Amino acid sequence: MSFTIGNYYPADSPLHRVDPRAKILGSLVLMVTLFLFSRPVAMLAYTLFLLVLVAVARIPLRLVLGTLRPILMLALIALIANILTGPEPWLWQRSFLRLSLPGLETGLTMALRLCLLILTTQLLLTLTTTPILIADGLEALFAPFTRFGFPAHELAMMMSIALRFVPTLAEEADKIMKAQSSRGADYDTGGVLARARGLISVLVPLFVSALKRADELATAMEARCYRGGEGRTKLRPLVFRRRDALFSLAVALVAAFVLTIEHLL
Repeated sequence: MSFTIGNYYPADSPLHRVDPRAKILGSLVLMVTLFLFSRPVAMLAYTLFLLVLVAVARIPLRLVLGTLRPILMLALIALIANILTGPEPWLWQRSFLRLSLPGLETGLTMALRLCLLILTTQLLLTLTTTPILIADGLEALFAPFTRFGFPAHELAMMMSIALRFVPTLAEEADKIMKAQSSRGADYDTGGVLARARGLISVLVPLFVSALKRADELATAMEARCYRGGEGRTKLRPLVFRRRDALFSLAVALVAAFVLTIEHLL
């Protein structure tokens, strides 16, 4: 069983039952905190906190780590770019090619920070919260701005649809690549331009499929008389409970603890 970014993992865990508004705000606090520290001790403390979240969410660790697969190449590119462009002292030098020690440290920090960022949003949002609850949470958080003409419901709906279709399009792309490979398409040999040309046979049917799905979704919403958020009620209204307050407090304490470690050690 493989998971990609945007998939929801069904389970009956304390983290799954937390109010989506608390998880959205908590993820924002943690993402901001993540860019305020860089020391290895602080990174380790934050990583241990994420491991605790994995245990609380009752999600297999291999599935959580599997969501990092799409961004590993980006993390590797950031690491290599920092090694090649960093300042002295050099780890290795030959002619014009120089490998920077500070660049290696910066690159590792950036790569690890990127992975932790993805894991944070996955654990607090997409893996443990359904797209419908994410939309409801965003709409509730944006509700105070509707008096100024802000389209809270429409924006929340668009974001939930986008999150819902990320794994769907990823699976569709995988099916198209396998189908094209069975017809003799080759994506692994040749230069960069040859591989880019080969991807055209994937991108064209993928765009056609995405547009077809969008048209079917629009037709389904019209058939159900969807007219926006004006006057709509909720089947299950969001209620902020004690466990949600405790979760928010725990996130704030973790952020404060990690930042304290960063500045004191």
